[in-house]
Amino acid sequence: MLHRLARYSSSHQRSVPRLNSSYSSKRNFSASTTQEHTGVSFDLSPQQLEFQQLARKFAQEEIVPKAAHHDRTGEYPQEIFKKAWELGLANTHVPPAYGGLGLGVFDGALISEEICYGCSGIGTALEGNGLASAPVIIAGTEEQKKKYLGPLIESPIQAAYCVTEPGAGSDVAGLKTKAVKKGDKWVVNGQKMWITNGGVANWYFLLARTDDTAPASKGFTAFIVERETPGITVGRKELNMGQRASDTRGITFEDVVIPDANRLGEVGKGFVIAMKAFDVTRPLVGAGAVGLARRAHEEAAKYAMERKTMGKAIAEHQAVSFILADMAIGIESARLAVWKACKEIDLGRRNTYYAAIAKALAADVANKCATDAVQVFGGNGFNSEYPVEKLMRDAKIYQIYEGTAQIQRLIISRHILDNLK
Repeated sequence: MLHRLARYSSSHQRSVPRLNSSYSSKRNFSASTTQEHTGVSFDLSPQQLEFQQLARKFAQEEIVPKAAHHDRTGEYPQEIFKKAWELGLANTHVPPAYGGLGLGVFDGALISEEICYGCSGIGTALEGNGLASAPVIIAGTEEQKKKYLGPLIESPIQAAYCVTEPGAGSDVAGLKTKAVKKGDKWVVNGQKMWITNGGVANWYFLLARTDDTAPASKGFTAFIVERETPGITVGRKELNMGQRASDTRGITFEDVVIPDANRLGEVGKGFVIAMKAFDVTRPLVGAGAVGLARRAHEEAAKYAMERKTMGKAIAEHQAVSFILADMAIGIESARLAVWKACKEIDLGRRNTYYAAIAKALAADVANKCATDAVQVFGGNGFNSEYPVEKLMRDAKIYQIYEGTAQIQRLIISRHILDNLK
């Protein structure tokens, strides 16, 4: 994959990050992949700066010019995904043993922020593979990792994470999809909903109930299900409020037969595997939200310098300048929360608490910044000819997917109370 990274720059001769042995993830999402832990530092390594700059350039040249088109049409950004894949900006978390770069969560967050600055819908489309494959990296056998992670590196294909259902999102214990063991196979029946990459995925990570009497922590089992398995029906693409470049669909499973070899982890451990994946992906979602917030801030600041009222730029009016200041405060704070959550898991420490803080804060900041940007634009901000109304629509989902704002606060508050006992 590294040779792909060398192909992208203004002259297509940029020197690119070369990974040394410190980039080998020894503990599956738990090894520091960038630098040894020497204390608090806000400096990025030369390699991290290269990845950040590469992603920033890609977003500016390949995503920003096409974002409005994908928002209007809902067309999946396959060409953009392919270019990102060619450059090594997709699937960066896949370990080197399976052909990937094996980057840490922190490195992925740097890339995610830049991509989502360009368009968070396209960012979600690119990041869908990360969510689907995280459980495989965490709990997969060597054979499963080779079979399902390797192809993500070999060609620009997609995967999807199938957990949410029409009647169960935050309430995972309420999932109705069932898997029944029959010999050396499992038969699955049920319906999933709001599945990112649902219509373009080659395989799905699936969470299904295997014990009706057990609590959620022991009642679910995880599986890898190939898209072409008989009995799978892919629903229509949903027309969502925002992030329309992302392919979101319902997936129905009717007597779908899955070999036991595709069971991921132990029977009854699916819920734990799924939640561990969120510890990896929630900081990345937070990073994407920071990218959107940064875009909103920059668009608002630029407009505020151009728009004049009462003989001067509106940026010179205290009411507007304070809005811009508050946006900056939120962005900087949210980014640091994201970095903290990323660093914790890259150092091999449980980061559930910090991941919840990062995701909740960044999502709220993205929504406030997008709303404030519309306010700075005034009537123009309410019009689709200007970029900020899209940002406002795109931002809302950050407070909903991968755990709602309320679920994050539930996780945080439980952590606080548990520490007081």
